Amino acid sequence: MDLLVDVDAVSFAYGRTEVLDCVSFQVQAGEFVALTGPNGSGKSTLLRVLLGLAAPRGGSVRLFGHAPEHLTDRWRLGYVPQRPVAAELLPATVAEVVAAGRLVRRGWWRRPSVDDDAAVAEAMAVVDVADLADRRVAELSGGQQQRVLIAKALVSGPELLVLDEPVAGVDAVSQRGFRDALVHRAKDKGAAVLLVSHELGAVADDLDRLLVLKSGKIVFDGPPADLTATGISLGVHAHDLPVWLEGLA
Repeated sequence: MDLLVDVDAVSFAYGRTEVLDCVSFQVQAGEFVALTGPNGSGKSTLLRVLLGLAAPRGGSVRLFGHAPEHLTDRWRLGYVPQRPVAAELLPATVAEVVAAGRLVRRGWWRRPSVDDDAAVAEAMAVVDVADLADRRVAELSGGQQQRVLIAKALVSGPELLVLDEPVAGVDAVSQRGFRDALVHRAKDKGAAVLLVSHELGAVADDLDRLLVLKSGKIVFDGPPADLTATGISLGVHAHDLPVWLEGLA
């Protein structure tokens, strides 16, 4: 398998406050991996370092064999942020926002092709926003906006899809469709999926690996079954996740 993500002994601190302590893990092509942990465990900081938005104090990160800031084929990486920013999308319709996700692969100077149109239609269908195509994104609910951003990330056909709490505010039916899209991306397309989430119920049975980050360290890296065998549920833990992790060392 191709190695898409290589995080090697990464440390990070805000001033004297250490946030990440020698974190290491890898993600291969075709793997469906989830990263979870209590609030304040360092997940957001780790994601920023992984995406090249913050420089580690020690260690290194490689995406597709390159430092994140040197990645040239940006279409290979799809990213869904934790919260949609409606102000940035104010004048745009759903179809326009999703189509913008193709620009990184097609190039802004080329006219949309039949393949581009088909990819946009498929991405909107996957997250069930096709019927909202002509609506302005700013008019939608928070959950609907999040689904639009997921479609925008999917439309370029990324080899690595990174999602930060993507199902927050998304209804159960859409979560199942979203789960099918992620499984299809990883198992059929051979892409890697790295899902950062407290809510793993929709995908718990499909994960290849689960990473648990606590106090800036990876305290578990393995098949979810190894964790659930101890009696830990991977269902919705929007509030009690920090509690059941307290005893995980």
